[in-house]
Amino acid sequence: MPLETFKATAHLQKGTLVKAKSRNFELTIDEPKSLGGTDEGMNPVEMVLCALGACQAIVASVYAGKFKIDLKDFWVEVEGDLDTDGFMNKSDVRRGYSDIRYNIHIKTDAPRETVEEFVDFIERTCPVGDTISNPVHVQLNKIIIED
Repeated sequence: MPLETFKATAHLQKGTLVKAKSRNFELTIDEPKSLGGTDEGMNPVEMVLCALGACQAIVASVYAGKFKIDLKDFWVEVEGDLDTDGFMNKSDVRRGYSDIRYNIHIKTDAPRETVEEFVDFIERTCPVGDTISNPVHVQLNKIIIED
């Protein structure tokens, strides 16, 4: 399959409220009141956790048949540790997550060994997990000053 480029825009509205768009979908993103926002949506780092759990769930759905697993139910609990003093420039600590942990809940009749192989496959295959686990080249293309 060829390289596919995904695109998104994030447009600041007022304060910390952002409207993010990709394809024909829009999300409201904001900070909690404790971080200066109005709490009208998840913040970006919460969305990272959601993206990881959702990606793992999608991989599970797409590949369950390959492992002969009948998914009766599947969900992921995700949590991460982030020192907000970094974001608030109060101390010289990492701005992003230092640790992310998750629990995969699966309801199936498949044997435990098969489920463990399946979960190992999910972890290796999830693009979001790969993106946040490995260095990614991120660069600013250009600054465009609008009239």
